[in-house]
Amino acid sequence: MLLPDRWHVLSGSWLKVISMASMLIDHVASHILRYYPAFTEPLITIGHNYITWYYLLRCVGRLAFPIFCFLLVEGFQHTHDRRKYGRNLLVFALISEIPFNLTHGGHIYGWSQNVIFTLFLGFLALCVVRRWEDDRQTISPESKIFSEHNRRLALRLIALIVVGILLRCDYGSSGISFILLLYVLRRNEILRTAIGCCFLGMRWIAGLAFIPMALYNGRRGFIQGPFGKYLFYLFYPLHLIALYFIRIALGIG
Repeated sequence: MLLPDRWHVLSGSWLKVISMASMLIDHVASHILRYYPAFTEPLITIGHNYITWYYLLRCVGRLAFPIFCFLLVEGFQHTHDRRKYGRNLLVFALISEIPFNLTHGGHIYGWSQNVIFTLFLGFLALCVVRRWEDDRQTISPESKIFSEHNRRLALRLIALIVVGILLRCDYGSSGISFILLLYVLRRNEILRTAIGCCFLGMRWIAGLAFIPMALYNGRRGFIQGPFGKYLFYLFYPLHLIALYFIRIALGIG
């Protein structure tokens, strides 16, 4: 454990709230506030770098994706129906595409795909890895069958990453790889945090997302039942379409 048990105070529901709030702050800043000088004028200067409200709000927004990936890995491990879990991700990825395109380009079509597609491909990658873990228990590692099976599974992982690149999914191949990293290192919090922060690289501020992850207590929390679950999914397309209409009303972008 990275932290003592008494510090594990955040349920999965609170992680969802934190990730949604972070994402909302990020998107409000990037799609609306960036057009107002009060948010882009320097607050302080550090060397040759200017710190603005816009920059600070975008930093807060960097927490969202790593936490979404963490929640995906947790959901994958605890779901009783992976087929339904994956289907829900795909359905809401499709539902979110038009709001995503409208917000990012002003058209119902676009050349890039929303982040739920990235999570869906990451979910499929987790299924491949879990298949390898299960087969390792039943097939002798020394056998030719195991080697050939490993090769096929590795090709599937590569194919999923290539699909993410070709579809130009949000966060792309790095997003899918990050999901795999969280899953593979799930039993070692310290190593997961250290390598995860290094993996984020230039998006170093996103490493702060490992703080709420470390405070996770493994419980579902107050978001219960189908309504709460689907409201979490729906928040993504609903807030995007709301931002699109707000931009139209304000005449910006």
